[in-house]
Amino acid sequence: MNTFYKIRLTDLFFGLILCSGLIVHGQNTFVQKDSLKKGIKVGLVLSGGGAKGFAHIGALKVIEDVGIRIDYIGGTSMGAIVGALYASGYTANQLDSIFKAIDFGALIQDGLPRSAKTFYEKEDAERYVLTLPFKHFKIAFPSSISKGQNVYNLLFRLTNHVRDIDDFGKLPIPFFCVATDVETGEQVILDHGYLPEAIAASGAFPSLFEPVQIGDRLLIDGGVVNNYPLDEVKAMGADVIIGIDVQDRLLNKDELKSATDVLLQISNLQAGSSMKDKISRTDIYIKPDIEAFNVVSFSQGDAIIKNGIIAAELKQDQLDELASRQNANLKKSAIPKNSDTIRIDRVKVEGIKNYTRQYVTGKLKFKAPNSITYKKFNEGLNNLAATNSFKSIKYKMEEDTIGQHILKMKLRENPDDMFLRMGIHYDDLYKSGALINVTKKRFITDNDVASFDLILGDNVRYKMQYYIDRGFGFSFGINSDYNQFTQSLDFDVFQSRPPFNLPNPGNINKLDIDYSDLTNQIYFQTLFKQVFSIGFGLEHKRLRISTETFSIDNSLTFFEDSDFYSFYGFLKFDSLDDKYFPTKGVLFEGEFHNYFSSSDFNNVFENFSIGKARLMTSFKLFPKLAMTLSTEGGFRIDGSEIGGLDFLLGGYGNHFVNNITPFYGYDYLEISGDSYVKALFNFDYEFMNKNHFNFSGNFSNTADGLFESNNWINSPEFTGYALGYGLETFIGPVEIKYTWSPETGNSTWFFNLGFWF
Repeated sequence: MNTFYKIRLTDLFFGLILCSGLIVHGQNTFVQKDSLKKGIKVGLVLSGGGAKGFAHIGALKVIEDVGIRIDYIGGTSMGAIVGALYASGYTANQLDSIFKAIDFGALIQDGLPRSAKTFYEKEDAERYVLTLPFKHFKIAFPSSISKGQNVYNLLFRLTNHVRDIDDFGKLPIPFFCVATDVETGEQVILDHGYLPEAIAASGAFPSLFEPVQIGDRLLIDGGVVNNYPLDEVKAMGADVIIGIDVQDRLLNKDELKSATDVLLQISNLQAGSSMKDKISRTDIYIKPDIEAFNVVSFSQGDAIIKNGIIAAELKQDQLDELASRQNANLKKSAIPKNSDTIRIDRVKVEGIKNYTRQYVTGKLKFKAPNSITYKKFNEGLNNLAATNSFKSIKYKMEEDTIGQHILKMKLRENPDDMFLRMGIHYDDLYKSGALINVTKKRFITDNDVASFDLILGDNVRYKMQYYIDRGFGFSFGINSDYNQFTQSLDFDVFQSRPPFNLPNPGNINKLDIDYSDLTNQIYFQTLFKQVFSIGFGLEHKRLRISTETFSIDNSLTFFEDSDFYSFYGFLKFDSLDDKYFPTKGVLFEGEFHNYFSSSDFNNVFENFSIGKARLMTSFKLFPKLAMTLSTEGGFRIDGSEIGGLDFLLGGYGNHFVNNITPFYGYDYLEISGDSYVKALFNFDYEFMNKNHFNFSGNFSNTADGLFESNNWINSPEFTGYALGYGLETFIGPVEIKYTWSPETGNSTWFFNLGFWF
């Protein structure tokens, strides 16, 4: 008899004996049966698909509910993220809660909170519309929209409980993910290493995220080569494959409307040729209906998860049958509790050549050894990312032989060290302006940056800055700033104020004032209590105030044309979430100048001092309604004959020079005095995304010698109110305000467009 048939008859014979034994020995039936069931290994394949990968969570809920134990997981891109978290111990319900709480828009765009930036970096972010790398007099373009830093930070926290596992086969569920070597186009199976890094590489969608370097390989999204790793999961030892597929169908030419569509189509072309065969070899194939969504439909996460549930429930019979065969020991959450803090005993920094360790640790703003919250940890990482000095910031926690927790940072410096930046603006004081900036990092030494703004338009201006950042040490800076504008003022402002004291010929009501200021500063600053910026320096100021309206001997009339020299100090704190439409945070800024010398154009100079401070806080009253409260004041000590540096209130705006201060209800520079106090409230209602209605009121006492009596606490002499509309745009805020004052009965309109500079 043929050997094959002998074997089959033998199998049949032993099978009959086994069956008869099971019938006779009922109790042993379940022992043998359980043994067979536990031997079934179930593999889970999760495809990539961006936001459509939320459907994986919905399908996993159903798989858990029917009692199936997953023994192996392989995923690509978003499938790698969901798969890795599930493999590390999270349940489907936990993943649901986690993903719903994430602001994916901010996550993908690497949206850094404003508080993460230094004062210097805040100014950079709030002045320029466009920033482009600039090399060898040629403009370069960034290789991606996002560095993926926020994604990595999130993955680090979510997988920190398995940080010591570098063999992914030893996770609660054995796992791997797929990436693509961008140089060779080869598939790379990531089944060991550092889990957050592996997941980030698998999901590094071309043009959206920076490639991830692991070892000598530069890796991108695994969907380019294998978006449904069926064979690789089978090779792990799976007997039964459950596949959840959230890939797009191929689009026709009329549907290819964006660069993202084209990139996805290219990826799907690669997958399309093999998917038909893979589907036929998938034991339970779950295909959620994701036609109505795209890869960035993160705001529709609930609907996508629901569609994943629906698709899995359509396979309910097959899932139930598999569960009955498997007799699974259901997975339980392996996530430890009370993991809101992280212990850091030492910080080890690798990959820096042009920056110092002091620079890196200074930006992190936490010192080891210490236990810090994840919030504080992320703030430090944001501070470092906000410098734009590093192309990628990767890190992991390691424990050494004596039990110390080491934060090992692996940095890739940004090769771009020169940038061309641009901005546009219009307001009622400076009028139109076009800003061109050149910024050079590592200009003279490590950790430094040089920047030059040239503003062309109705009033030509410039701003030059040089700054050496030494983190917790004393940083050094040089500023040079030239400002000019023309403003029409009432003649009586100059008629009685020293040193002007102009006689009125009787036929002049208004003077057109030409105001120019050149300020040069050398200063040192450092961090105080890790949040305050404190510093001191030496300042030179060239102040010219003149008019052509009132002329003597057919020449310009100068009210001031002097050089002033001062020592000054400052203290700053700024945690506002937005400069123009804040909803939370606190701002404090104070400075004090002692003017010790002058070229003294008016022959009235004496040593004098000027101090001023402002405190502002913003908070939400309701989800769409925020309130801002502000108080400020300033004073002059001595120098009563020197009027050029008086406090001048009126108008609306930012980035005003010297002691010019905005005040609703009055035109620019309309209120003057050597001392003032001011209070302000503002209600801002964001009735649509990025659209704001606001109502404001401000109150002030401003006069000479205001603090020499109790007049400063009397009822305000000057009041004003404003109704406004604001729109956030990519070029900055567009605002229009109607303001009025009860004292004068006058009203004034103010309009501005773009970031202030």
